[in-house]
Amino acid sequence: MKFLKKLFKFIIIFFGLLIIVLYLTDTDYLIKAVRTIYMKGHTTAYLEDYKEFDNQKIDIATPLPWPNHKNYNSVKETEILSDLHKASGSIAYVIIKNDSIWFENYYDGFNEDSKSNSFSMAKSYVSGLMQKAIQDGYIKSLDQPVCDFLPAFCEDKAAKMTVGDLSSMSSGTNWDEAYYSPLSITTRAYFDDDLAKVMNGLKMETEPGKSFKYASGDTQMLAMVIEKASGKKIYNYFENSFWKPLGSENTTLWQVDSEDHDLVKAYCCIASNAKDFARYGKLFKNHGKWNGKQILDSTFIAKSVKPRFNDGPMYGYGWWLANHADKDIFYMRGHLGQLVIVIPEDDLIVVRLGHSIAKATGDAHSPDFYTFIDEAYEMMEK
Repeated sequence: MKFLKKLFKFIIIFFGLLIIVLYLTDTDYLIKAVRTIYMKGHTTAYLEDYKEFDNQKIDIATPLPWPNHKNYNSVKETEILSDLHKASGSIAYVIIKNDSIWFENYYDGFNEDSKSNSFSMAKSYVSGLMQKAIQDGYIKSLDQPVCDFLPAFCEDKAAKMTVGDLSSMSSGTNWDEAYYSPLSITTRAYFDDDLAKVMNGLKMETEPGKSFKYASGDTQMLAMVIEKASGKKIYNYFENSFWKPLGSENTTLWQVDSEDHDLVKAYCCIASNAKDFARYGKLFKNHGKWNGKQILDSTFIAKSVKPRFNDGPMYGYGWWLANHADKDIFYMRGHLGQLVIVIPEDDLIVVRLGHSIAKATGDAHSPDFYTFIDEAYEMMEK
């Protein structure tokens, strides 16, 4: 009994000292990481982790349900696709042809209205909000200096950084895109309750606007610029610019760092469903027009889905880019394989949400990405 008491006392003292050390070293965000992710059996963020964080609700206006295609769900999934869904843990797979639902299926207890984390698909929305802010007169152009809005980036190389550099992933900062390291800035940003403080601590590594380097921090800074320029909270601006006008059917949630600071995790973390995510893909497929109304400038749309840098042919302004089977493709992409794939040539959108995806290869795209496309075509040819 004495041994157990001593052991219990030792454990309490150990964890007490550990917590003190975490606070003294400014790594106390790890407490939240352990509580919300690791103690729940995960090694990284997961699809329903939004339930563990503070969120802001985003409302709908008049829902506009997608029409069903005349061949709606008339064909079963191919064996290859079915096997991939099982192996990778898909929760949703939707094929939209000519702006109508051609096929949809849901898995693992999820349904058409189930919420799941968008992860980095949110970046495409934030890039669009940047353009909306330009159209609304809050931001002058893609070339306006970030320094005009964020004083922490007004010296030396940082002074040359533009709003467009943030959207095209070329800020030149020392952001480290590491999802599985508990000590990376990516992890800190996900769990810290003062995200602006984290972002303002970034340092310059290279000259901005010269080359592509994928960095979630760029999108977070872009959201901070938009809020400063517009005087609006990003989640409110998003609601009124896209979520309501595009006829979304479900309210959604956008994670914030904390109730006190109320800054969205702009590089990720919109909790919604496949068919509502797909609406944004349709907006870009249709050159920024929705039901006859020009929501985003078509010139910006064209610019967004073309690479800015020779060393980054896989990325435009907020969108991933690919060419497959001689078809130009642009797509929204998120951690663990969240995908809204747009193939304008065939008036086609393919959405896949799920728990995992094969790692990207040398061309920066996952082999599963290609399979989700190929098997959609295989189904439509039956």
